[in-house]
Amino acid sequence: MKTSVTELTHADIQRQKLIDSSQFHGIHWLILALSSILTIGAWYIASEQVNKRIAERFERESLHVIELVKERMQLYEHALWSAVAYVDASEGDITNQKWQNYSNSLRIDKTYPGINGLGLIYNVKHEERNSFIRAQQQTRPNFAIKPSHNEDELWPITYIEPLSSNKQAVGLDVAFEKNRYFGVKNARDTGLAQLTGPITLVQDAKKTPGFLFYAPFYKKGMVHNSVTTRQQSILGVAYAPFIMSKLISGTLSIDQRHVSLKISDAGQSLYNDMDNDMDNENKIDPEPLFIQKTDVKFYGRVWQFTISSNLYFRDASGSNQPYFILAGGIAIDLLLLALFIVLSRSNKQALAYGDEITRELKINTRRLIKSNQDLEQFAYVASHDLKSPLNAIRKLISWISEDCEKILPDSSKEHLKLLNNRSERMNKLLDDLLDYARIGRHEYKANPLDLKATAQEIFSLLDHPKAFDLSVDKQVLLIPRTPIEIVLRNLISNAIKHHDKLTGHIKISYKAVDNMHHISVEDDGPGIPSELFDKAVEMFQTLRPRDKVEGSGMGLSLSKKTIEHYGGSLIIESDGIRGTTIVVIWPMTTE
Repeated sequence: MKTSVTELTHADIQRQKLIDSSQFHGIHWLILALSSILTIGAWYIASEQVNKRIAERFERESLHVIELVKERMQLYEHALWSAVAYVDASEGDITNQKWQNYSNSLRIDKTYPGINGLGLIYNVKHEERNSFIRAQQQTRPNFAIKPSHNEDELWPITYIEPLSSNKQAVGLDVAFEKNRYFGVKNARDTGLAQLTGPITLVQDAKKTPGFLFYAPFYKKGMVHNSVTTRQQSILGVAYAPFIMSKLISGTLSIDQRHVSLKISDAGQSLYNDMDNDMDNENKIDPEPLFIQKTDVKFYGRVWQFTISSNLYFRDASGSNQPYFILAGGIAIDLLLLALFIVLSRSNKQALAYGDEITRELKINTRRLIKSNQDLEQFAYVASHDLKSPLNAIRKLISWISEDCEKILPDSSKEHLKLLNNRSERMNKLLDDLLDYARIGRHEYKANPLDLKATAQEIFSLLDHPKAFDLSVDKQVLLIPRTPIEIVLRNLISNAIKHHDKLTGHIKISYKAVDNMHHISVEDDGPGIPSELFDKAVEMFQTLRPRDKVEGSGMGLSLSKKTIEHYGGSLIIESDGIRGTTIVVIWPMTTE
């Protein structure tokens, strides 16, 4: 009888629990509230990450545009100094025919795309004007210096090729206009290649903004190491006229970029995508996502680049990931609410079937746990799935290269090679991102590690020039093996990849300070300026152009995160000129 009373009491207790579970309690509302907060938090974090990626992409696009302009200007500077070298080698014996032959040999239109011509301007004193004109008229009867002005000297454009498109410029005295004159005097006094301010070329029928590029040449045998001696020994300048819209064409065309470009000099417009071509209006974003203004020094001038995202950028930057997360979270919240309602009603209707309800609850619990595990693996699986289209792209590149090797022009082969390199870089970036995400998932115990043997093994497996060598202190450490191998591999690889010579030396030294391992990786490559130390350890950052060094830009970032996870730190030491030392500070352990 006592047992029956006990069983009855137990059944009443279970029934009361079922009745209580059929009602909404504070815990239910708390779960829904926490789930909603987590949903909103996940949506906010995803949105911030997407916005950060878009901002970083815009920054890369902006820097790429500026670097392309710099590369173009350096190419034109080489053309000017080549012309100066030709004048020096000719010892002043330049004729119109010789200049035409020299210019034709350069194949200006092919070698220097965007340039409007290449010519010579001589410095002529007023008392030499008539004799200079007579000398030129011996081969060109119509040669004349124009227009007249009040300056103390003359700077007539004497030779210019191709002549057909620049005929109106022959004989033009650039001293007649302040921007042209200031630029030529600046080149003369500095001995450097210099630009003029914005001008309109006389040979430009459309009267669009342009500029002139000068490089000075002096009397042979005379010193010109000061402003005074340069002014006394100046013979003239090699020069190139530019129509800005023509310079920006080609690889800098708006069809080749996802940003709109405006360039100005001292407040005067040099180039504007909006003004350049009416078709560009279909690409200009009236409300750009990003706008950036950057001042860049160019050969005595400061050009202001106003770069804004265009419609191509907006279309390419769209991401629905945050909204999918938000929608998924809301759906989960609704499912939870529906689950609570269903369970409540089910409990009211099935108090007699407690065991069945308990079984259903266990099933639902397992489903919820499985759902949470699936959500945790979402980012990892998504990252892996990105490799599938990337591998497909690399296969297509290989097939195109094999099938069209004999019919593709060299430029297209170079483009395919560049595309393949960037695909490989993207593949490396995905691998590094996965490694970065895995940090902290596993904890490794400390084991004895031979520093010298481990470093030499890593070095032997890396691709490096034969002239590179590695020296390592002999030391056995008690330290987690896998994490420190990842760090050493990244640091040694960086020292090799970023070296600017085919010979190099890497030194790894060790010392113990205040119960901490100090492992120093020192190279004799280019130094890192102190103001770039922080940037060097950021994700996706390289201090050299991407096409000059293969890598994801995550080596130091991955190393830093790994070291800090184990309670250590990473320090960069460099004078900014030659050599860099990366110091790994790792806590000692007695395990």
